[in-house]
Amino acid sequence: MTYFVDIKAAAGGDGSREKPFNRIQSAADIAVAGDEVIVAPGVYREYVNPKNAGEEGKPIVYRSEKPLAAHITGAESVKDWQKVEGDVYVTRVSNKIFSGYNPYTTLVEGDWFIKFFIAHTGDVYLNGKSMYEVQKLEDVKNPKLYIPSWDQPWTKHTWYAEQDEKTDETVIYANFQGKDPNAEDVEISVRRNCFYPDKEGVGFITLSGFTVSKAATQWAPPTAYQEGMIGPHWSKGWVIEDCEVFESKCSGISLGKYCQPSNDNKWLKEKFKDGTQTERDCICQAQAEGWTKERIGSHTVRRCNIHDCGQTGIVGHLGGVFSVIEDNHIHHINNKQNLAGAEIGGIKMHAAIDCIYRRNHIHHCTRGLWLDWQAQGTRVTQNFFHDNCLPEEYNQNKESMGGCAEDVFIEVSHGPTLLDNNIFLSDRAVKLCTQGVAFVHNIVAGGLVAVGRGVNNGAATKACPRYTPYHQIHRTEVAGFMTILHGDCKFYNNVFIQREMRPAMKKGWKESTRNKNDWDDGNIKAGTWPYEKYPTYDEWVHEFDGYCGMGSVGTDRYYNPLPVWAEGNAYFNGAVPMSREKDAVVDKKSKVFINWKNEGGKVSISTNLFDYLPKTGARLIRTDDLHPAFEPEEKYENPDGTPITFDTDLCGTKRGEAFPAGPFSKPVKDIQLF
Repeated sequence: MTYFVDIKAAAGGDGSREKPFNRIQSAADIAVAGDEVIVAPGVYREYVNPKNAGEEGKPIVYRSEKPLAAHITGAESVKDWQKVEGDVYVTRVSNKIFSGYNPYTTLVEGDWFIKFFIAHTGDVYLNGKSMYEVQKLEDVKNPKLYIPSWDQPWTKHTWYAEQDEKTDETVIYANFQGKDPNAEDVEISVRRNCFYPDKEGVGFITLSGFTVSKAATQWAPPTAYQEGMIGPHWSKGWVIEDCEVFESKCSGISLGKYCQPSNDNKWLKEKFKDGTQTERDCICQAQAEGWTKERIGSHTVRRCNIHDCGQTGIVGHLGGVFSVIEDNHIHHINNKQNLAGAEIGGIKMHAAIDCIYRRNHIHHCTRGLWLDWQAQGTRVTQNFFHDNCLPEEYNQNKESMGGCAEDVFIEVSHGPTLLDNNIFLSDRAVKLCTQGVAFVHNIVAGGLVAVGRGVNNGAATKACPRYTPYHQIHRTEVAGFMTILHGDCKFYNNVFIQREMRPAMKKGWKESTRNKNDWDDGNIKAGTWPYEKYPTYDEWVHEFDGYCGMGSVGTDRYYNPLPVWAEGNAYFNGAVPMSREKDAVVDKKSKVFINWKNEGGKVSISTNLFDYLPKTGARLIRTDDLHPAFEPEEKYENPDGTPITFDTDLCGTKRGEAFPAGPFSKPVKDIQLF
């Protein structure tokens, strides 16, 4: 059955082409497996709550008739602004419009959220762009620049809300900086979600070609119910494709966790168990309550443009397992810098078991991709990362809520986590508070950060290692828990290019080293050198010679760092290999550049790398060339258990019999990526 929706149609339609519904929800109430809902262009100011699930092979498809022309928004237009003084206006909104969820009385809060100032889930938008909430009316009348923002001039567009209990109204004051709000497009967020089932298990839904924006979403940590403007809400088999997703207060798309009432933000509410322990509890509870490959995950997010969200573009814990996230453009996430804490990034996912992140362009986020806990069987391939850090020297200060970030952060996971055929161009390329990672055929132009650090829990004087789970191979069932020993990393056929070090970044590196920061060393020197003191495989194996187990003399051998492998890598502009790497190509004389540009939506790379990089000599790497990840004893292989041959480059071109290190199968000077 095909149903039609048109916002311009009269009420009372039957969903036919001749008499379409005028609300998407009318179709969502009755669509069943195999049905399609075609939505005409227009702005749909409604919360769409799909009532029924599709079936595998027979999804319910919601499709914008014209790509991106059907716009589902959590916002309502406001035109009755009254001038207060200067550029400041006020409006009064009846609280009945909020249907029981008032974003201007609901605070952003949750585990790992840093409440450095009071923030509400609501927002005010001027011509589609969110303004800055402030704490008092005086800051609307006399706004100040907010230094940490990526767009400082915009930070003087401020708003403040208060409640009039006598009239049951929300009163909003806003400074429009010379604009007349009654002549501009001014909106306020009203709804919590845009396209999101209110019950679990509504699987096999496809959302195709919509614009989705401006919902008052809540903070989404791994120990709470995780919501987004769009999301499958603990189900299986969703496809979210060809959408533009922007201006969520917190998260754009959630593939994440269901609500566990007894363990929802428990760390925040009760404080007696550390957040790390409540997260372990969440995982075990989910397993007991049906978290399996057969019921949960296997979603696809593809070809979406996701930008300007406050916390994450895509978030998920447990619910995103076995998913594919590919061909997306994810950018300008957390640029307002008015929300702080962990759980921030272009993509932030816990338990990305057997997930594939492929051909994504991720840039200008305060962190690109954050894989936290259980990045087991996870593959990051053919992606382009750049400018994932605070962008300007003025932002590198104590006001910026924790400083810098990186292209990829892999945290307290046992692997196997595979990074192949990517380009990493940020100052800090990959943060490795983890083990069990393989780098194959990448370009890495920044530092490997926090090697050997960042795995303890922050106690002042007590030992506090973080035990994290590993799983049955290609399954969700927990196989065990263990601390992070560090190492167990493999580097094959990569190119390391030292980028010019920004003074503020160098200062941060020196300060972190001097202060012996256990969380972060601030490293921006490219190369494998942070693993200098890690053993080779033969040295590590030798530690166990003659050991007979119980009854022997006490030993540290089970808790020492694991071995590191390196072969076929090249180093330029001062990038430094570890000394155990015998076949490294180290060019200390040549000056290599690699730049990117975006012209007319076409993203390309230019480089002189192949003037100096040997054009042949790299060895073809296969799954069996990579030692399995130590703790789960799992190979670097496809989710279906088949081996990988790394014979395809970043652009999808097959490598021939002779090829260079790095992500390109043959020499290039200029090449279009997207």
